[in-house]
Amino acid sequence: MKASIPEIEQATRQWVEEVIVGFNFCPFAKREVVRNSIRYQVLSYSDRTNEGFFDALDKLLQEFKYLDQHDGVETTLVVFTGLLDEFDDFLDFLNFAEKLLVDEGYEGIYQLAHFHPEYCFDGEPVTDPANYTNRSPYPTLHIIREASMEKVLANITHPEEIPERNIRLAREMGSEKLAAILKSCLKTQST
Repeated sequence: MKASIPEIEQATRQWVEEVIVGFNFCPFAKREVVRNSIRYQVLSYSDRTNEGFFDALDKLLQEFKYLDQHDGVETTLVVFTGLLDEFDDFLDFLNFAEKLLVDEGYEGIYQLAHFHPEYCFDGEPVTDPANYTNRSPYPTLHIIREASMEKVLANITHPEEIPERNIRLAREMGSEKLAAILKSCLKTQST
């Protein structure tokens, strides 16, 4: 049975709280969770089509514009279902999304972070626990305000070490434990 949009959003929120904040994979996420300044946008498609692909790009552009007009929203997580379930399709979409960001004049204003249930770092085995630093319940693009990122990073000693620390922590925890946590986020939230 396909999850509903509220269930998909809830699973993503749980993942942010338990994984991203819980393991401090993103040292500035906790503040935004507490402030309730994260926008969750779920885009649900029935199947993979070119029409859906271009609609998703248009919706992503609308999110850039939304953030332009809503300073109280720090960031948006755009969550996809049914369209970008295959990791290769997701990477293709990411390339178009990055081009859209540049073509529409948003380079330097926003940047995109990306997460996927099948995320695998280039050149690494699929089973490497480090992949879980970028695995999420559903394909997700995170729109980040660059100015906010710069402010936060200015207050962190050795921010370049964050990815290495995350990878080390994920490998210490192991794939089995991380997979179980991710799976727990996918359990139906409604009773």
